[in-house]
Amino acid sequence: MNGADQRIPVGVLGATGSVGQRMVRLLDGHPWFRVAFLGASSRSAGRPYREAVHWVQDGPIPGEVAEMEVRDVEPGLDAPLVLSALDSSVAGEVERRFADAGALVVSNAKNHRMDPDVPLLIPEVNGDHLALLDSQSGGGIVTNPNCSTIGLALSLKPLHDAFGVHSVHVVTLQAVSGGGIPGVASMEILDNVVPYIGGEEEKLELETGKILGTLSSGTVAPARIQISAQCNRVPVIDGHLECVSVGFSRDASPEEAARVLSEFQGATRGLNLPSAPRRPIHVLTGEADPQPRLHRDLDRGMAVSVGRIRPCPLLSLRYVLLSHNTIRGAAGGALLGAELVVARGRLAGYDPPGT
Repeated sequence: MNGADQRIPVGVLGATGSVGQRMVRLLDGHPWFRVAFLGASSRSAGRPYREAVHWVQDGPIPGEVAEMEVRDVEPGLDAPLVLSALDSSVAGEVERRFADAGALVVSNAKNHRMDPDVPLLIPEVNGDHLALLDSQSGGGIVTNPNCSTIGLALSLKPLHDAFGVHSVHVVTLQAVSGGGIPGVASMEILDNVVPYIGGEEEKLELETGKILGTLSSGTVAPARIQISAQCNRVPVIDGHLECVSVGFSRDASPEEAARVLSEFQGATRGLNLPSAPRRPIHVLTGEADPQPRLHRDLDRGMAVSVGRIRPCPLLSLRYVLLSHNTIRGAAGGALLGAELVVARGRLAGYDPPGT
């Protein structure tokens, strides 16, 4: 421990990238966690964080980490819990090495999401899937879903429980920050919409079924929901907007759906997780809501906003949702997952500080 600081030591892998920077910002002053090390590529290793990072976040680099030496991403660093924002080109192998060395890794990368023994976690939705860690050796790996999947699956969970979702059509309008640093070139995105994001549609269609699936005998049976996704990059900095049509097994009015969504609390209720939103889903009633500039920061960027709930002439109902892609959809979602891991007693030898 660091003197009288009783917070849990946490490492951040990929700390110089866009999502890694968000993680660093969110960890600043966190009541349960403190940054123990920052890991990045060999190009950055050995340099102070303030020199190694091309900082693109609002506000300055947190003082506690500005002079911290960036380390190479190799196991043996002093932290039982690791948040990974590594690029998928290297994340799979590196995260496995850290887990094998005894660290519990909460990853934002895609590499292990569909592994049968790895929880694909949205804490409010499928916290029981943490039981999959019992099948893993070493410390273990937990994954955060794709940024667009998180908003969709979080909105579908209460509807599926109440009405039985059997089919979904979703069209996404995704912010440029989802492309990381340096991201989409300005001449490609300004005054334009790009109707393709590599691998994004497949992630939405596959990940949602696993997240909403049923845990039984140590495995997850995916939910039997047909999903058709079309994904677009739009010139918005932060905030993924999704236009959703959903088919139910039993009839439901827009008013019933709005009530179910607004009352949803999920599996984190009563756990007092520091990053948990006050309400996971905000139902908005304005005729042109939600909008990225107006609503992406609700509940510190951790809530999903849903509006324009109305009948659908093809399926049952349709609505528009918005989620903050780099907070709820990435760094904040992973941090909330790490908090749930600790609260559920899944980090050996550590309890939430102050309990």
